[in-house]
Amino acid sequence: MRLSRTTSLSLACAGTAAVLFATAAAPSARAESALPIGGLGDAAIGYTFHPDSSPGMNDWTCTPSAAHPNPVVLLPGTFANIGANFVALAPMLKNAGYCVYGTNFGMTWLSMDGRVGGLDTETTSGNQVSAFINKVLSSTGAQKVDIVGHSQGGSMGINYLKLHDGGNKVGTYVGWGQSSNGTTLSGIVTGGQALGVLGIFNVGFAALGAPGLRDQQVGSAYNKQTAAIPLPQGPKYVTIQTTRDEVVTPYATQSLPGAQNIVLQNLCPSDQVGHVGLFLDSPTLQLTMNALGGGPADFKPSCTDYGPAV
Repeated sequence: MRLSRTTSLSLACAGTAAVLFATAAAPSARAESALPIGGLGDAAIGYTFHPDSSPGMNDWTCTPSAAHPNPVVLLPGTFANIGANFVALAPMLKNAGYCVYGTNFGMTWLSMDGRVGGLDTETTSGNQVSAFINKVLSSTGAQKVDIVGHSQGGSMGINYLKLHDGGNKVGTYVGWGQSSNGTTLSGIVTGGQALGVLGIFNVGFAALGAPGLRDQQVGSAYNKQTAAIPLPQGPKYVTIQTTRDEVVTPYATQSLPGAQNIVLQNLCPSDQVGHVGLFLDSPTLQLTMNALGGGPADFKPSCTDYGPAV
């Protein structure tokens, strides 16, 4: 029963969005030709009809500017796709003058024609992400990219940094509810381990074409492998967490050593955003824009337009 409830929480990521964001969240004034910032309807439409793109994303003719020399690569969460996950951030970044790219990963036969991502092994998904980033670097001529990843997308960013020499190719990393340290899934994983039944579920995940759900569990073979590799020095690391997270738990395990580990409720106590809602939470988006733009570490977001509490 709890597995079903928690899985449905993650699935909500595909089409859930609660607000349209104020243009003030972007650091520059919006021109008449600026792309609109997406909300609920856009996320649902994107998930269903164009899972491989969001407005402002994947313009392969884009040339990075002196102000924003690093292209930004966006990586979605488990069960999600870039057509839904970045309907707000992609146009915000494009409007601010960034070259913006995003990719889905981990598709299997269970992925509903490329809509439900993050199901394959994290090793396979990491190889796909690495190939995509190399394509971005080659296309733009940039020396480095910046990465923003939600949930498993954040884990894929860490995969790239640790396993694909990403420390030399990444300027800034931002993880929203990132799962690189594994999750107890609100106690379900640790409970299953204690009862000796977790292995049965993991065999089922693999048989169903979703081994990525196994790899994200705390204590998985994949997480033990990556935990043994130090985080590369050089890039700037930022994690954004919510105490209301019921998917990547305990939420504090999302922290990275040497990173700016931000807990939203320390800045906006009334923000009740959950794990899924982070990608449409205005404080999260403001903090992300600040980090990518080299803003101050003590930046205080405007506490308004919160994301969904799921």
